[in-house]
Amino acid sequence: MNFSVSIKRLYRNPQSLWDDAATAPGSLGCLNCVDRGICGGAHKGASFFDCNDYCRCSDKTVCDLVCRGNPALYVERLREVGSLDLMSAPRAPVIDIAALPGMVPLIEHNSTRRGTLHFPIIAVSLYRLVDLHTGAMRFPDREALAKELGIDPDARLVVSGVHRDRKIERYWALPNRPETLAQLQKLDVCLVTPPNFSVLTDVPRTDNLHAMKRIMLAFAEMAQAGLPTALHVNARTERDYARWAEVIAAREEISCIATEFATGAGRGHRIEWHVDQLQKLAQFVGRPLRLVMRGGTRALEPLRSVFNTVTVIDTDSFNKTRCRKEASFTDAGKLVWHAHPTAMGEPLDDLLQHNVATLHSHHTYLERLHSDHRLAASTRPIGTVEHGNRKAMQGRYLR
Repeated sequence: MNFSVSIKRLYRNPQSLWDDAATAPGSLGCLNCVDRGICGGAHKGASFFDCNDYCRCSDKTVCDLVCRGNPALYVERLREVGSLDLMSAPRAPVIDIAALPGMVPLIEHNSTRRGTLHFPIIAVSLYRLVDLHTGAMRFPDREALAKELGIDPDARLVVSGVHRDRKIERYWALPNRPETLAQLQKLDVCLVTPPNFSVLTDVPRTDNLHAMKRIMLAFAEMAQAGLPTALHVNARTERDYARWAEVIAAREEISCIATEFATGAGRGHRIEWHVDQLQKLAQFVGRPLRLVMRGGTRALEPLRSVFNTVTVIDTDSFNKTRCRKEASFTDAGKLVWHAHPTAMGEPLDDLLQHNVATLHSHHTYLERLHSDHRLAASTRPIGTVEHGNRKAMQGRYLR
């Protein structure tokens, strides 16, 4: 089946469709919708009667969304996931997840390098490991993988499922995912995050609910294969986050969650909304949770205040090296990037090693800074002057 998103949307600015129950009224058509209990309704003013208005396909018969406008395809896609209820996903065993550092560099390949990157833990894309045409692993063992990526064969391995829609849809279409995951388990990875099936703003809510159920099913498949797995939390509305919180609270096998701010969730002020929802999720669950994230470094401190640990899968050290950029610190301790031209054919091993070490130092510093703030807050005398956000003044936030 072709799951590619081929219909051209008519919204010039999908960000204008951000759902916010706190500021926008619920759509009238949501009142009697059969999915309202799961969905929670759409909140974007009176211009939409219900979420079906988000599908602007001129020919519904060729619409590839999970949308009732194409009933035959809608039923077929619903059968893939059983139902839109997250709680109906299979249970998985409790698998211990080893401690992770504050930063793990993502390495894509060893092009323009001749040596080995010496770092004790490395992240790699799930789609770099799996042949999406056959479902077979591209590398028979850790030594072959290490040679291909130019990394230490003894380095611990984090596998990230975040990617563009085309890749993750092809993963879902694999007929032999259990066998693929069994092969992945033999690589002795210390953590894997499921595919981040897109929860878009300019589509009917049934498409969102279907994507979230696929994420839940992918998590269950990976954990059932014996892989230490973080549940990827993708959400569009407050109700989406509430549903994730409910299923996480009910399942002790979920001890680590993943998120990403590299795309829509990290744009403009929307990142603040997502951070607030993640904080509420962690507080609702009521037990220690760990977080793995891509992008959104500016959200680190508020997320560390509610999660037991936060690990950043860093893409800058590799991508900036590829662009001949060198990381350094200013006298004030700020991380900056400078041009680092290289001669034709000059290997980038030293530059990558430097950038990885510098980013590691940066994140270690941020972790310690947060720990110092938490310690200071816990020992602050009664009667300490507070400021507008009901927290003691933090000078580094003042301009």
